[in-house]
Amino acid sequence: MWSLNLTSNTHVGEINTLEVLGETDDSFVLDGGNKGEIVLSKTRAPESCATGQKLDVFVYPENDGQLVATCNTPKAEAGQCALLKVVNVTSAGAFLDWGIQKDLLVPLSQQITPMEEGKSYVVYVLIDPQGRIIGATKLHRYLDERAKNMAPGDEVDLLIVGKSELGYKAVINGTHLGLLFKSEVFQDLRPGDKTIGFIKTVREDRKIDLGLRRRGKKSREELTERILAHLAAGDGSSTLTDYSAPEDIYKQYGVSKGDYKKALGALYKERKIEVSKTKIMLL
Repeated sequence: MWSLNLTSNTHVGEINTLEVLGETDDSFVLDGGNKGEIVLSKTRAPESCATGQKLDVFVYPENDGQLVATCNTPKAEAGQCALLKVVNVTSAGAFLDWGIQKDLLVPLSQQITPMEEGKSYVVYVLIDPQGRIIGATKLHRYLDERAKNMAPGDEVDLLIVGKSELGYKAVINGTHLGLLFKSEVFQDLRPGDKTIGFIKTVREDRKIDLGLRRRGKKSREELTERILAHLAAGDGSSTLTDYSAPEDIYKQYGVSKGDYKKALGALYKERKIEVSKTKIMLL
């Protein structure tokens, strides 16, 4: 019988720092505190593992409910989203590779559309009422679609979920869902892509519209400076005008055609450039 520190809390579905209490022939026993003894197979432990050592381990239940640990790091912990690949489909649901020995089950009831083997999906990881760690593609059940503590102009981390007729659905800061309209995008985006975005609009119903560029005076000033630097590096002229294709403008500056035209207009009013249909020139 091992002596446990019952005042410490171990969180299932997360990485915990646990002390090695001792070992058996094929495993180490970790102090799971309020969760009791947790087994770490020697095949999943570092070679230098020894009694008294503290390890960062991911704790999860096996099929029989017993809590076990692994030193492998999952691609997502409980409460997080990640792009995961389906490795098997059964009547129970789809099984996804999430970086540890046990595949992650996405039950049929948690799938928006039937998942296919070999394809990858953005999945939310959760602990279900039975204590199992499962995944879900029905992100709207677990992520908030209404803004809280967010305002237009705020910089946010985005995880692209998928494409629709309107644009791209994205996870915001790991907690919310928002929409990135296709008119705001001039680059290839795929499910699982991570990028920096901004809150463009919070609608009356509190739903969130996103952008890939911050609006406002500072960003316009930065863009005009970049245009002038580009012209100076190109002998004072450029064929990238306000008649150019949006894709060409985005490739050079990473902004929409509308933002580029506004920057050119500002430079023209300041008499820093001359503009024609075929080129722009420094004055």
